[in-house]
Amino acid sequence: MSGVSGAARLVCGRWTKWAVVIVWLAIVASAGPLAGKLSGIQQNDAAQWLPGDAEATQVIELQRRFQTAEVSPAVVVYERTSGITEADRAKAAADLGGLSRVDGVTGQVAGPIPAADGQALQVVVPLDMAGDGWDKIGTRVDAIRDVVGSGSGGLSVHVAGPAGVTADNNAAFASIDGRLLMATIVVVILILLFTYRSPVLWLLPVMAAGLALTAAQGVIYLVAENTGLTVNGQSAGILTVLVFGAGTDYALLLVARYREELRRHADRHQAMAVALRRAVPAIVASAATVAIGMLCLLFAQMNSTAGLGPVTAIGVVVALIVMITLLPALLVIFGRWIFWPVKPRLGSAEPSAAGLWARLGRAIGRRPRPVWIATVLVLGAMSLGLTWLDAGGLSAEDSFVNRPDSVAGQEALGRHYTAGVGQPVVVIGKAEAASALRTAVAGADGIAEVGEPVVKDGLVRLEGTLRDQPDSDAAQATVERVREAVRAVPGAEAKVGGQTALALDMSEAYSHDDRLVIPLVLLVVLVILGLLLRAVVAPILLMATVVLSFSAALGVSVLVFEHLLGFNGEGGGFTLLVFVFLVALGIDYNIFLMHRVREEARLRGTRQGALTGLAATGGVITSAGVVLAGTFAVLASLPLVFFVELGFAVALGVLLDTLVVRSVLVTALNLDFGRRIWWPSRLAAEDGAAAAGPEERSETPALVP
Repeated sequence: MSGVSGAARLVCGRWTKWAVVIVWLAIVASAGPLAGKLSGIQQNDAAQWLPGDAEATQVIELQRRFQTAEVSPAVVVYERTSGITEADRAKAAADLGGLSRVDGVTGQVAGPIPAADGQALQVVVPLDMAGDGWDKIGTRVDAIRDVVGSGSGGLSVHVAGPAGVTADNNAAFASIDGRLLMATIVVVILILLFTYRSPVLWLLPVMAAGLALTAAQGVIYLVAENTGLTVNGQSAGILTVLVFGAGTDYALLLVARYREELRRHADRHQAMAVALRRAVPAIVASAATVAIGMLCLLFAQMNSTAGLGPVTAIGVVVALIVMITLLPALLVIFGRWIFWPVKPRLGSAEPSAAGLWARLGRAIGRRPRPVWIATVLVLGAMSLGLTWLDAGGLSAEDSFVNRPDSVAGQEALGRHYTAGVGQPVVVIGKAEAASALRTAVAGADGIAEVGEPVVKDGLVRLEGTLRDQPDSDAAQATVERVREAVRAVPGAEAKVGGQTALALDMSEAYSHDDRLVIPLVLLVVLVILGLLLRAVVAPILLMATVVLSFSAALGVSVLVFEHLLGFNGEGGGFTLLVFVFLVALGIDYNIFLMHRVREEARLRGTRQGALTGLAATGGVITSAGVVLAGTFAVLASLPLVFFVELGFAVALGVLLDTLVVRSVLVTALNLDFGRRIWWPSRLAAEDGAAAAGPEERSETPALVP
């Protein structure tokens, strides 16, 4: 406690507060240029998200022996449903010259290849991905689209294939940063204006959150550059909402405690010192729980998921440091007038003593057991939607909220050509087994045809054309059959890759991560709660409430996705990320509540402590939950289905945690279990002032009678 007190006096001292501001301005000035480089090192190609030992990843490495360049084809499809005309064929042929001159085109541009039904033509444009090819793929695909146009007079033209899909996916991610940041800031400002009812107070938390985001992005860039940390558009987008959401939450909690102390202390510096000493332990415990929970993602197989752990942990830690150093200094510098028009005056009454949350606590206290049983039954019923959960991943056309050109092109290819043309199954094995491997691949159900073997450096490369759409479940089942078939070839040591194999390996990696990381997060958070609350019963009950809240939020979300929004399943990694965010962030509010309940229970017993804790924290925790839900809901404005699903589910879960679980369920459990909830700590045996030392008895005020 003395360490916290000393640091508090330093942060809000009469002269040292200025030093704190100057130091942070210097840090942000240094971090700004580094933060600007973060988007330049993002890895949004799905092939880079898999671990190096995945079979499809190994095939990508082996293919480099057969190619002078790393190639990703763009497939131009010309479609006329009434039948391709001579003019259409002439246009496609004329386009070949322009396509061959596009920057990055390597080798021969193939086509035009007519469809058997006479309604389409396709041209395959190989793009060199070596060096900075992946960074330029958007520009190169745009150049191809400029050459071929979009069609007219009944002819439609689309650019699809792996290059087209990647370019459209990158374009969606490229729009995330600026759009998401602006939307998040607007949401936070509106919520803070409503919460504080002050036209100026919101400026300080938003300013501090913006500085925290810049500093966090700079740190993450340095870590990624020096450690190989995977950063992509997904993790960068989540970082933005998490820093603003969590940072603003910490600000709300600190400002609320500061406002309390301003009513008890004439000197604002002393008021802030006391507020920091009382609020910081719970805020630090909360941030540590979130950060450690996020770091559990490091055990994931998916590079994208594993990379998200350090990215979000760094964001939370930086937000924490900013909100308990810079924000207090700014609040003390600006003084009481920052709360205008309702400035907290010395000796004024604490409004929470007779407010909504105090009345709710008293109502729950009359019959707490029926209240928590009824709440559990309602949340359990909401969880039934989990029976529709399908988190096996999304196909390319299902990944976008809108219908980009590459998706329209893939659909056209599926209508007129063998579905797997342009995205073959790739098999690489020992050269001496070439004939046996080709026979094995050709005999696998779901393979339409197999190309001629290519032999080089003692290896053979085969390409098999899929009968089904490359991103369908049926195509993934075919890949599994091909893998089984080639493994049965003696001495072939064959591996199976390609775009469909990548999707299959990603789906299996996501399933592995769910099975490993979810129990790990539960265990880690449970241990942290036990150490924080110095009890066994309370942490178990709190974890059970958060898991129930997660299940309810996910169940309702799945029903909304399937039956209202018409989404075809949930994205890979969806369940894990929703779980980690809701458990880590949901337990946040329980920590804030239970820390205050324990503080009050040491003075007046668990029953009065539960009522006082709810009354004192109800308003600020609800505001914090609304802010966090609002920031995550911003993700739903992005053009990618995964972000819409993640934003909706987390926002709903946070609101359930805030409005139902923390305020009703946890309070009812506190009141029903009584002091047994603190077992085996001293509070379980000596409920009330007997368990408190003289310092605690003299410092903590009663807020409700």
